[in-house]
Amino acid sequence: MESNVDLSFLLHALMPSWNSVPLLTGFFTYLAIAGSILPGKIVPGVALPDATRLHYRCNGLLSLLLLVALLGIGANMGFVSPTAISDRGLELLSTTFLFSFLVTLVLYFSGCESQSKGSSLKPHISGNLIHDWWFGIQLNPQFMGIDVKFFFVRAGMMGWLLINLSILMKSIQDGTLSQSMILYQLFCALYILDYFVHEEYMTSTWDIIAERLGFMLVFGDLVWIPFTFSIQGWWLLKNNVELTTAAMVANCFVFLIGYMVFRGANKQKHVFKKNPKAPIWGKPPKVVGGKLLASGYWGVARHCNYLGDLLLALSFSLPCGISSPIPYFYPVYLLILLIWRERRDETRCADKYKEIWTEYRKLVPWRILPYVY
Repeated sequence: MESNVDLSFLLHALMPSWNSVPLLTGFFTYLAIAGSILPGKIVPGVALPDATRLHYRCNGLLSLLLLVALLGIGANMGFVSPTAISDRGLELLSTTFLFSFLVTLVLYFSGCESQSKGSSLKPHISGNLIHDWWFGIQLNPQFMGIDVKFFFVRAGMMGWLLINLSILMKSIQDGTLSQSMILYQLFCALYILDYFVHEEYMTSTWDIIAERLGFMLVFGDLVWIPFTFSIQGWWLLKNNVELTTAAMVANCFVFLIGYMVFRGANKQKHVFKKNPKAPIWGKPPKVVGGKLLASGYWGVARHCNYLGDLLLALSFSLPCGISSPIPYFYPVYLLILLIWRERRDETRCADKYKEIWTEYRKLVPWRILPYVY
């Protein structure tokens, strides 16, 4: 009988609700306005196949800090509830999923109608509706002057932090705040803040420069990132975990090593794309065929940034201990995703660089983890 009650409660909690619409509308409206008017560095994107470049206003950090400050003031004055998100998490999840689905339908039909010949808006139609809806038709669709892809990536990362902060306030309110929760919150906050400090690096990532905007990216940005990356927080809200000092220190080391590899690799690639002659680790970069970087982290493994990402994901889960597999959903999922993505990257690079890629593979034989994979 209890399981039936729990199932009924779960199904009810998962139902999209109009109560969540103002939260999402307010969030997206704020991001659109703040992203357009707040000062920020204007960063030129990577040259597209037609030699054009998009330009991005990288003011995500200022937008995020201002948003958190406004919400803090609003909560202190009683205008908003600091636990509004954590009180209706599943409802927000399903509403955001429905929004993502509707947005991608709009992207699909508007993309089909596009007559643009430029690389960013030119429609790529395979004729397979499911394929085109999933992977998208246009590379960088625009709405009222806003680059929709860049906007959604920013929304997903900010949404993750807002969910975590609401979970934190809920644990304080319930009197269940633990060292494990503090450690998890600290690691995620540092990671997200660092992301926005280095937001311009995002402009040269594969998602921005090569992936078209379809359901895969929209769902990933708006639903998957904020709601699955925060599973550990939701779990700690209901489960008390006591960590030993040794476990906490080890967890910190995993986070720091992961951050060093992840941020270091991405920075090296970004700098190389801007200035191919910039020194790496104090030495001139080794370049294969004049195109592929084989120095620094990129001389250790062909996708070494994925290793850093995996270690960071693991560090977010380790504060939860080992009593349940649920908090480890994110690193396990990420492992599967990154191996799949790495295989796709390998195929694309082999097609794009031909014999140069073959030479690079001989020089850097390891894919992600040296001597293992």
